[in-house]
Amino acid sequence: MRQVLASRSVASCVVSAPERPAGNANSRKGASVSGNIVDLEEFGPVFTENPYPIYRELRARGPVHRVRLPGGLEAWLVVGYEEARAALGDARLRKDWSFAAPELRRMRTGSEENTTQLFGRSMLSADPPDHSRLRKLVSKAFTPRRIEALRPRIEELTADLVGALPAQGRADVMETLAYPLPIAVICEILGVPALDQDRFQEASNKLISSDAPTPDYFDSAARLNAYLDELVAEKRRAPGDDVLSALVHVTDEDGGRLSDEELRGTAFVLLFAGHETTVNLIGNATLALLTHPEQLAEVRGDWSLLDGAIEETLRWEGPVEATTWRFASEDLTIGDTLVSGDGGIVLVSLVSGNRDEAVYEDPESFDIHRKTGGHLAFGHGIHYCLGAALARMEARIALRALFEGFPGLALDVPVDELRWRPGMPMRGLLTLPVDLGGPAPLYGGREVSAAAA
Repeated sequence: MRQVLASRSVASCVVSAPERPAGNANSRKGASVSGNIVDLEEFGPVFTENPYPIYRELRARGPVHRVRLPGGLEAWLVVGYEEARAALGDARLRKDWSFAAPELRRMRTGSEENTTQLFGRSMLSADPPDHSRLRKLVSKAFTPRRIEALRPRIEELTADLVGALPAQGRADVMETLAYPLPIAVICEILGVPALDQDRFQEASNKLISSDAPTPDYFDSAARLNAYLDELVAEKRRAPGDDVLSALVHVTDEDGGRLSDEELRGTAFVLLFAGHETTVNLIGNATLALLTHPEQLAEVRGDWSLLDGAIEETLRWEGPVEATTWRFASEDLTIGDTLVSGDGGIVLVSLVSGNRDEAVYEDPESFDIHRKTGGHLAFGHGIHYCLGAALARMEARIALRALFEGFPGLALDVPVDELRWRPGMPMRGLLTLPVDLGGPAPLYGGREVSAAAA
């Protein structure tokens, strides 16, 4: 798909690391965590634009590597599929910041003793039993019945967005569809006023554009926290028929309620994770199909193939590049690599695991007929994405409406001129300029079938 290749090899970006003793007495006899560090920052913008040749070379060298992230932090990076699945399900890799190394806590909060979560406590930054309690409360809003009940509204929103496109000319798919649809859906689910959506988008974009906290990052976090506190307070004063109002007043089986910190953290995770993944999925799938016109023609001839196209996009160009940070709470072995239990960062590259040659035949190729079962795009284990079904539904409706409404849709710039969002957590386009090519007959640029699913 992209012709941009890594200008430097992995070997040229390896720097020596001093030998460090393994963390505790549970270490394997004779094992150490010495070795080399792959400096990802040395690859420059190529690692953002097209990381796949780099991941392929890393997998050839081994499934787990010590890396230096853009911004200077060091971490363990898991790039092999089987090792990724194992790491995602390993209870020794903690999400709770109390297990993070002291220097990481100091960087995050200004104090080694302060383990308060930056955006409040949520299921994304908790381990069992707290994670189990929080997820059970939140999952009530994402049952299959509740998600299916959203279909008519998602179809309506999609029809409005696609119908607002000009009858011909140019447009940016990210700006006109991929972003506004998911944010409108999640804001309606949570009861966020439409006027506040741009305010959230600005802070959200800054938070995902860096692999290490910066002053701008903390400023955006502070403003977003203040907004979330205001939103929770408003739901207490005047509850509505929305998920956030329900969470303010919900109780668990023991009669406990979510604390203020948990409410803020849960609101952040639902707003952030509830739209960013779907934004990228819609954009990435649109690009994948436009750059594989024969397969797009197949989908247009048989819309039942659209599900396969979405699943292959999730595997081939997934919306999340790497997981949020995990912390090794004790020494453990991932693959053949000993990871010290010193609270250091462990990252799992979902997009690399999904292109592992040991699992998928010809993994670099996009094939809507591929059996993609078991891909890691939405994670694995207890932190598997709660909104996966919702993201799939939104993508299915949006893609059919777009491609059905504009049969002449085409890229408006060369593929290698497209720019991708910086930062490792998310994998998505900044813009996706297209030539609309004129609307379908009887479409007229103002209506689209609601049967887009």
